[in-house]
Amino acid sequence: MKKWLRRLSYLAILAGMATPVYAQTPLAQLMRNKLTYAQRLLEGMALGDFRKINQSADELIQLSKTAEWLVYRTPRYEMFSNDFRRAAEKIVQKADAKNLDGVALAYQELTLSCVRCHEYVREVRDAGLPLPGRHAVAIK
Repeated sequence: MKKWLRRLSYLAILAGMATPVYAQTPLAQLMRNKLTYAQRLLEGMALGDFRKINQSADELIQLSKTAEWLVYRTPRYEMFSNDFRRAAEKIVQKADAKNLDGVALAYQELTLSCVRCHEYVREVRDAGLPLPGRHAVAIK
């Protein structure tokens, strides 16, 4: 049994080392940060911690203004980015007003903007459409 567990642990280590190269990119790090802030925001909602909600939404807004965020320069991508930013700004407004229901609705909008954008980016990537100044992206 110990041998079997040891082999499994070796496999887990090897799998970790076999992480695709794109997982090391600034965009991949940005997406991990986005996930972390979104999870903190959800935690703040669950705890009714408006300060944590506000801080997390602010971090998401700042991420959306970075150069790494601009995966594609297309009208559709810009629309998704603007939807995301507006939803995060609405979260800040609702948190300031201590309106947890409003925060929850805006969080849902934020999440939907992420899902829609990631679908779009996968479509573009899978279609192999070359866009100026961009290579394959690391969004899953």
